Amino acid sequence: MGNINNKSLNQDDDNVSPSIDTPFKFPSPLPTWPSGQGFASGVIDLGGLEVSQISSFTKVWASHEGGPDDLGATFFEPSNLPNGFFMLGSYSQRNNLPLFGFLLVGKDLSGDALKVPIDYTLVWTSENLNIKQDGVGYIWLPIPPEGYKSVGHVVTTSPQKPSLDKIRCVRADLTDVSESDDWIWRHDEFSVYSTRPKDRGIKNFGVFTGAFVALNNGAAANSLACLKNVKENSSAMPNLSQVQALFQAYSPLFYFHPNEEYYPSSVNWYFQNGVLLYTKGQESAPVAVQPDGANLPQGGSNDGAYWLDLPTDNSAKDRVKNGDIQSATSYLHIKPVFGATHTDIALWLFYPFNGPARAKIEFINIKLGKIGQHVGDWEHVTLRISNFNGELQGVYFSQHSGGDWMSAPQLEFENGNKPVAYSSYHGHASYAKSGQNLQGSGNIGIRNDTAKGQVMDTGANYAVVAGDYLKIVEPAWLNYAREWGPKISYDIANELNKIERLLPGKLKRAIEKLVKSLPSEVLGEEGPTGPKFKDMWNGDERG
Repeated sequence: MGNINNKSLNQDDDNVSPSIDTPFKFPSPLPTWPSGQGFASGVIDLGGLEVSQISSFTKVWASHEGGPDDLGATFFEPSNLPNGFFMLGSYSQRNNLPLFGFLLVGKDLSGDALKVPIDYTLVWTSENLNIKQDGVGYIWLPIPPEGYKSVGHVVTTSPQKPSLDKIRCVRADLTDVSESDDWIWRHDEFSVYSTRPKDRGIKNFGVFTGAFVALNNGAAANSLACLKNVKENSSAMPNLSQVQALFQAYSPLFYFHPNEEYYPSSVNWYFQNGVLLYTKGQESAPVAVQPDGANLPQGGSNDGAYWLDLPTDNSAKDRVKNGDIQSATSYLHIKPVFGATHTDIALWLFYPFNGPARAKIEFINIKLGKIGQHVGDWEHVTLRISNFNGELQGVYFSQHSGGDWMSAPQLEFENGNKPVAYSSYHGHASYAKSGQNLQGSGNIGIRNDTAKGQVMDTGANYAVVAGDYLKIVEPAWLNYAREWGPKISYDIANELNKIERLLPGKLKRAIEKLVKSLPSEVLGEEGPTGPKFKDMWNGDERG
């Protein structure tokens, strides 16, 4: 993805940033996807406006300083547009990564979906800047006719306004509200960010265009719009056989820490090995959970009326806590995102037990006693896939109460195009790289160590458990709204006292402040709810 046609820019070869000038390529060619519906057809009809995803670019202008790693950013326009399609905006990317991005271009199917701008406003120029750059850059804002919106900028190396025929504006009802997203570049009071739909999730239909927004003095030069799928249908979403092919191509390899004791298992294995369902007010009479979870209370809310816990027998309890990686299953939720122009495959893993945490206080590593441990642990990663061609765009790694999106060039791959994920020691947060992954600030935080120990190929044993448009019959356990473990049976203050007795005064205060700042999920104050009752189930991932 991301082919480049270089213009002659009087470019100083010493200033070329090697990353951006090397388009990213997946380790293996993309497979041919099973046929059916409109998935991977190359175009999507948003309702009178047909769009295509373009990843062939012409390089227009570049800065070689500022931005992430002080390497600058490069600005492109789409090239090799299909017949009848028009440019809607320009693309920009920071120079510290290989080129990997796209722009949507539009074709008018209704006769009035697109119109040329009536004029341009100069948003910014590098003319008077003393920076390493390719020539001089100019960023223009198209001024749309009444009833239309601009969804992107035009970039030139000339002070002359671009041709009005250079770009198209979009009829207002085919657009939605956008917002700035990832920081691309900054110089003084001028910044460049990628854009995305402001409202995102299964029920939202704003479409990601790939364009950037230019911000002057912290405020948008103009509120650029994104596109909208007014058809509100799933015609471009993959069918079940295509989902299975996608997951076989991109199913992550999960590495567990070499010292890990608490592995994932299947939900059925968890139930079959003596897990008990407790009812408030009847704590002395728990009942065994049926292997398929059929006797779990369905729906409702997390009202504390029910919870799960490990077997009462100590040997059985220890066995269940350790999990069973042989039975471990990847539970898949298939979600339309960005107006069903992309598919999210959310991969959930269940761990019977979350181990105690460890902290780093400057140069000292400290075990936190029982703090952090709890019964039942749901963790996930999400694969984001383009419905235009089936290409993996990025992976979301969930980490306790947050997480990180990583684009394809930032991923580690093995066995072809399978991204690598690392499960943190005891805590099971997911990371793209091995290392300490400190959760905190400076040299103080919770350690989330990752390294290559035992590996799980998530594509070897998986089940598609949810996907509204696929009409999947959901397992009973998925609709159990209560907690998968009991509230903590230990005193955090007491655990802190045990730790603080061994520390000098300054470090005592630091560890106490750290623990108090952690979310309850990290503290392990109680078992979690299941995947369907997390915010990201129907919404977008955090970030």
